[in-house]
Amino acid sequence: MAEVLSESQIKSFQETGYLVLDSHLPSEVISSIHEEISRFEDEAKRLNESNDRLELEEGHTAEQPRIRRIRLPHKISDMMRNLMFTDHILAPARDLIGPNLRLHTSKLNMKSAENGAAIEWHQDYAFYPHTNDDILAIGVIIDDMKSENGPLMVYPGSHKGPVYDHHVDGVFAGAFSPTDVGLNPADAVELTGPAGSISIHHGRMVHGSAQNTSKRSRRILFYEMMAADAFPIMGSLTNWAGIEDYDTRMLCGETTLTPRLKDIPIRIPQPQPDTPISIYEIQKGLKKRNFAMPS
Repeated sequence: MAEVLSESQIKSFQETGYLVLDSHLPSEVISSIHEEISRFEDEAKRLNESNDRLELEEGHTAEQPRIRRIRLPHKISDMMRNLMFTDHILAPARDLIGPNLRLHTSKLNMKSAENGAAIEWHQDYAFYPHTNDDILAIGVIIDDMKSENGPLMVYPGSHKGPVYDHHVDGVFAGAFSPTDVGLNPADAVELTGPAGSISIHHGRMVHGSAQNTSKRSRRILFYEMMAADAFPIMGSLTNWAGIEDYDTRMLCGETTLTPRLKDIPIRIPQPQPDTPISIYEIQKGLKKRNFAMPS
């Protein structure tokens, strides 16, 4: 029996590779996230460059702090760590990929008003291929997400297709141009919704997001997770420090030493560019931009 999702929602996810659950989280949770973001913005005022906690947006100043990503928020915010273990996040994931779940990573992507950078089209699975693809990204929508402030966009059904080549001139660039592989831009769907909604997309889903051209911020907190029997393929960008460390990332259920193998396409994200390990920096290797750059 499913915990929170209906049979039709589960079927829709299986067919399209995504779901949006409107107004899924209580308003007090979103208020608490806003307070945490304000705390990190105060921290950013003292920074001149990115560090291992905060990745700064171009144009950042002490007077107008601009953060494009809070890195691993579950490690530096008790509130966001606690939210990660709640049924608000884990129950829909269990309904989709089973009871045994392991965290891959977390991040809070922030698009500042009138300047927030685009993220080019890509598949998460291209960064971290595993032995099976029961992999999800659950996004907590922190601000009302509409067309003008750069919502997440997906190609429905693309999770069933190939893992596209994300390389440029033989170097991993973390992105590709959909038109180059026969995808029709008219088929892309925006995942919009009010603050407090959550989006869920499959690890092989082709997705990206345009620049924020509005006067409102667009912030989304991602918890990326997989079935506990999905193990990383050598050469992926998954951090591996041994099974003991890997098991500390269990979110619920039981761990295993038996990977489940699924016959799915895999590409290794190697060789890496000589840049900081950040999707924004890696994607600078893409020669043909699909979204406008900040002015």
